[in-house]
Amino acid sequence: MDAVDRQIVGLLQANGRRSNVEVARAMGLSEGAVRKRIDRLVADGLLHIRALVDPAAAGYATRAMVHLNVEIKRIAEVGRQLAEMPEVRAVHSLTGEHDLLVEVAAASDAALMAFLQERVAPLEGVLSSRTSHVVSTFKAPHQWAPPEPAPPAVLVADDDPDFLEITRSMLASSGYRVRTASSGSGALRSLRAEGADLVVLDIMMNGILDGWNAGRLVREDPAVRDTPILVVSSITSSEYLGMMPTDDDNLIDGFLSKPVDPERFLKEVGRLVRR
Repeated sequence: MDAVDRQIVGLLQANGRRSNVEVARAMGLSEGAVRKRIDRLVADGLLHIRALVDPAAAGYATRAMVHLNVEIKRIAEVGRQLAEMPEVRAVHSLTGEHDLLVEVAAASDAALMAFLQERVAPLEGVLSSRTSHVVSTFKAPHQWAPPEPAPPAVLVADDDPDFLEITRSMLASSGYRVRTASSGSGALRSLRAEGADLVVLDIMMNGILDGWNAGRLVREDPAVRDTPILVVSSITSSEYLGMMPTDDDNLIDGFLSKPVDPERFLKEVGRLVRR
């Protein structure tokens, strides 16, 4: 889901009866564009348009969460049986202290007690239960929307503090999360600890090929070896160019020579992050 999809979903969550024309008008899009996006979201199973019943308004003001302990071999069977009961709004299989969580709507406390005693207790495989009344709801499931994804994380390694600060500021202004390191070993530690969507490496840091050697270690580590690597270095204009290995074709995913054009740099970063 992209930002436009999320905005459409938000408008429909606020009022599911909005027409495509109304949604399009609110977003400044064409009706056809909105319709195609909604059709795609529905076809992909990302969006379900349903009528929701308010239990209290329908006369079922007593709501409860029932935690059940069930024989392991009967969890699925008991879950299916509970799902068929009209009082049950939802059934969840759990890990941890309890095996099943049952959301119940009843007309009264007496009806809830009858449900527990006459419908739940006789189920074969149910070992124990714990029931909690729902007093109020601050957020219902239908009000949930997928949170915005975290911005891509870029790890920049360079021993030049000015380059690090300029690059950090430029990437942050473009919406990236940025971490920095001043050596190949520092970059490797940071990548292994927190991961990244892209590593930007200088070559000449703590040694002529410090960054290059760090890149090789990245590729040898199963946990991080698929991380794209963009090398930004001045080695091509230095006397050390001949020291670069020629047999590491798959080591890096992009190379830019310093001084690098900011627009070209951001374009290459975006390409590698999207990949």
